[in-house]
Amino acid sequence: MNAVEIINIKKTFTVEKTTVTALKDVSVEVKQGELFGLIGPDGAGKTTLLRILTTLMLANSGKASVDGYDVVKDFKEIRKRVGYMPGRFSLYPDLTVEENLSFFATLFNTSIEENYDLVKDIYVQIEKFKTRKAGALSGGMKQKLALSCALIHKPSVLFLDEPTTGVDAVSRKEFWDLLRNLQKQNITILVSTPYMDEASLCDRVALIQEGRILDIDSPGGVTNKFSHTLWSVRSENMYKLLTDLKEQQEVNSCFPFGQEHHVTFNGGEENVKLIEARLNQRGHNSVKFEKIHAGIEDCFMELMVSKTLDISSET
Repeated sequence: MNAVEIINIKKTFTVEKTTVTALKDVSVEVKQGELFGLIGPDGAGKTTLLRILTTLMLANSGKASVDGYDVVKDFKEIRKRVGYMPGRFSLYPDLTVEENLSFFATLFNTSIEENYDLVKDIYVQIEKFKTRKAGALSGGMKQKLALSCALIHKPSVLFLDEPTTGVDAVSRKEFWDLLRNLQKQNITILVSTPYMDEASLCDRVALIQEGRILDIDSPGGVTNKFSHTLWSVRSENMYKLLTDLKEQQEVNSCFPFGQEHHVTFNGGEENVKLIEARLNQRGHNSVKFEKIHAGIEDCFMELMVSKTLDISSET
């Protein structure tokens, strides 16, 4: 039995008399004990899907289950079995760290002492601030407190909605280390994130954009499907380089990535040499082409373009 099963889930909202489709026939399976990533930008549908799975929202159609329990018929049982950490800090800012944790333990008829072994690796990092009000904690400490509260009743499935958004790089790494340790205790974890680099930290990922699943696979499986040779291209004038590259008919795709542009070409490497010569003629200095391996974000962009073309051809 899978820990989470989602079958053809569709969800729409009405915004100023306009119907907006947030999820479009989404189907996903998460295995027991898996650390599964839901990867996509803001507005992709990640939060809506997690709210449906945690019984906080009803889908328009489709089915979903958690630990074999239907999210509609068995919502009371699901709420006993899952932990949920929403994207926004949702604890009580006027209560202390200890008071928040005690309150959430009481809601599930348990105590901090009873399940301390489960949260100790996390709580030990904030325990010295246990008398400080939650609202006065740093972003990273707030996330650790929220995770402790989501775990205090020993859930079998943990849902985390963008838990590392807005925290520093060190806190992000520490948080993912904590998730790996929790996974060793046979807790299934479904985490959403807009950060493509975090995809590599998951066992498997679902790439989602505009309410559609683009692909589901291991991080390595996703990148191995990249269908072109990928090049990094740099020059002294990066903006002009981007514009000039996009004008070349031999260029299949071109996206800015930090201090370089990631480019794929139609045809073979002879087109790379041809375009390099054209760029030099246009006044570009120190143009550098380098073959690179595709990352998750490169694959996401390729899938997004191909899915858009598929949808356009259908209509």
